[in-house]
Amino acid sequence: MDDERPDMLTIGWLARRTGLPVRTLRFWSDEGAVPPVARSAGGYRLYDAGSVARVELVRTLRELGLGLDHVCRVLSGRTTVAEAAEVHVAALDAQIRALKVSRAVLSTVAKRDSTLEETALMNRLARLSAAERKQIIDEFKEEVFGDLDDPRLRDRIRTYSIELPDDPTPEQVDAWIELAELVRDPGFRARLRTWMELNAPVPGQGRPPGASIWWARKIAQTVAEVRKGGIAPEGPAAAEVLSELFGDADRTAVLRSLEAGIEARADHYRRLVARVRGQASSPDATKELEWLARALRAADQT
Repeated sequence: MDDERPDMLTIGWLARRTGLPVRTLRFWSDEGAVPPVARSAGGYRLYDAGSVARVELVRTLRELGLGLDHVCRVLSGRTTVAEAAEVHVAALDAQIRALKVSRAVLSTVAKRDSTLEETALMNRLARLSAAERKQIIDEFKEEVFGDLDDPRLRDRIRTYSIELPDDPTPEQVDAWIELAELVRDPGFRARLRTWMELNAPVPGQGRPPGASIWWARKIAQTVAEVRKGGIAPEGPAAAEVLSELFGDADRTAVLRSLEAGIEARADHYRRLVARVRGQASSPDATKELEWLARALRAADQT
């Protein structure tokens, strides 16, 4: 054959020149990506120097992840490399998002030492569509905040967005899984509703005593400094801290609001929402809130 067409390459020689398996070149040839330029008298495929360059181009496009159908469209002139690349970028973005979700779910499973049933639930929650996620949050907000006496607060909460972005980080997916589990829990909804009722402003009366605990970071920061200084919640120094924070407010109402919020894990819910939204969340104030509750109980007994 080589004597018949000394300028031609058999598929075996093409494989040696390009370093690719004959099987791969035969498949590419059958699919039209690297067609033979001629046939020998015996019917064998023959290729030339241009075929070598074409193989290198196909290999480059395949290594970039383009499917062979897109490669053939580029080589035939039916589409451009740029157009094919744009389609492939969109496909890669979708794969990356899916991989991020998978990574986040597996990371959460590893941290929680989850059962198979819990793993399946977390996977379903992580892969919900945007519309399905919105429905979960909307139902939660309507049940917990829907008929609060303060219309301004009610409307503000209803329009407050809790959405997972199209390209979430693993941390956001992890936060969403936990948040979705939390807001679907009827017990959590009831406890948070009780807390909201104790803290929602009453028309004509203003904000109830204790509501400022949950809206002012200064209180948590003050208590953090007090705890760092070693002040016990049952001591006289703690009473001075309470006076500084709440003045002559009804301490019983303050304690009732505080205990309801701790039981509802309101601070944890707020930090989860911030993480889902990709915002910097405030530090965990659980220890500060518990110190404050102990101080209020101690003051009530004196």
